[in-house]
Amino acid sequence: MTSSNQSREDGAGTDELSLENIATEIDKIRPMLQRDGGDIQLLGLEDGVVRVRLTGACAGCAFAALTLQHGVEKVLRRRFPELVRVENDASAG
Repeated sequence: MTSSNQSREDGAGTDELSLENIATEIDKIRPMLQRDGGDIQLLGLEDGVVRVRLTGACAGCAFAALTLQHGVEKVLRRRFPELVRVENDASAG
């Protein structure tokens, strides 16, 4: 039980890849995006692929792909090693 608590404190771990757990991690990432005028919505999870929608300033930003890969996906993969990828669904809404 100690190792589970420890992994949650240091940001690494192997929690179950579930919509609820992904939503918790997205909520931790959100302030970083909001500081730059953007936001993120969690749309779904299927076969290890997390679907999100970048909104606000992030929606049309040339760096959106980098934000997903080096920001959002990196954080989520640290918590959920079985994550396949994170996809931005700009058409959702």
